[in-house]
Amino acid sequence: MPIVTSKEMFEKAKKGGYAIGAFNVNNMEIIQGITEGARELNAPVILQVSSSAIKYAKPSYLKHMVYAAVEETDLPIVLHLDHGADFEICKECVDNGFSSVMIDGSKYDFEENVTLTKQVVEYAHSKGVVVEAELGKLAGIEDEVHVNAEDSAYTNPEQALEFIERTGCDSLAIAIGTSHGAYKFKGEPELKFDILQKIVQQLPENFPLVLHGASSVLPDFVEKCNQYGGEIPGAKGVPEDMLRKAASLGICKINVDTDLRLAMTATIREQFAQNPSEIDPRKYLAAARDAIRELVKHKIVHALGCENKI
Repeated sequence: MPIVTSKEMFEKAKKGGYAIGAFNVNNMEIIQGITEGARELNAPVILQVSSSAIKYAKPSYLKHMVYAAVEETDLPIVLHLDHGADFEICKECVDNGFSSVMIDGSKYDFEENVTLTKQVVEYAHSKGVVVEAELGKLAGIEDEVHVNAEDSAYTNPEQALEFIERTGCDSLAIAIGTSHGAYKFKGEPELKFDILQKIVQQLPENFPLVLHGASSVLPDFVEKCNQYGGEIPGAKGVPEDMLRKAASLGICKINVDTDLRLAMTATIREQFAQNPSEIDPRKYLAAARDAIRELVKHKIVHALGCENKI
């Protein structure tokens, strides 16, 4: 099975009231852990890379590792650029065989966002690649994304339809209360489901919406990270029941990055604490890969609901 676009995945997810997991990848073990977990549960999956991951691993390495995962698992896999900052990085990924790209023009005003998104859509569609755009600003820090809480903004439902009609984008990331990174809520986590419902009402019936900053920051991994060094104070994520509700209301793609980082880091720290003389990276990276596999299976069942949806 070749790398696929998200079009058919999202159509099924929208009708079925579940979401597809979009997991950020940086190396071979992360890719293996994600796809092994998805294969065990017969779940479709999106593997996405950020601009910093591309700088770290190079597009050709990432692409061919994902191709290897497709060959190994025979899963429908989307290779997606996460938070493309400009036309050039989106074009580079389209030209390097990605099946989906995100252009993030949310830092610009509405008209500039429309202009940039439309430019990317026109090029990507000419190559058979789908485009995710963003309207609204999520707070938080993750790779190149740095938005202060006071600069964040919920998506304006009244602008959503105009935006997708003028740009031709294939999916839209919206801001309804999530945040990038290990979210530090001032109070209890809260998603604005009323805004989500208003956006859904404005858009065509099957138009797919995307939720960024949706890691749940599972306490077991936070505690393990803290236990074996490097405290992560105040980390708190989005409860998984909220994510399932968001999926039932029209969110078709849910992004997960911080949870993967925590799982990998916690496991490697534990391995070194228990085996301080270990110098074989295959051993501690294999343990991290296993942790990621189990995390992904947990997310598929408890946050996404996409098991057995191929």
